[in-house]
Amino acid sequence: MVVTGDPSQVDLPHTVRSGLADGVQRLEKVSGIKVVRLRAEDIVRHQVVQRILKAYGDIGRQGGRRSSDAPE
Repeated sequence: MVVTGDPSQVDLPHTVRSGLADGVQRLEKVSGIKVVRLRAEDIVRHQVVQRILKAYGDIGRQGGRRSSDAPE
């Protein structure tokens, strides 16, 4: 069985833990279960997907601002 999810796509209040995060934490400790975390570099379908993920990663690291939105 394969379960997939994107931990960055959570629309829950900050006080509510996502089922994906909870499941990963619980199940990665179970013998016979493997958790694989992919990074932007792992995406090989198309370069534009890598650029999109990098752009959103940059936003998260800047507190919701894109590089071009940063104050000077």
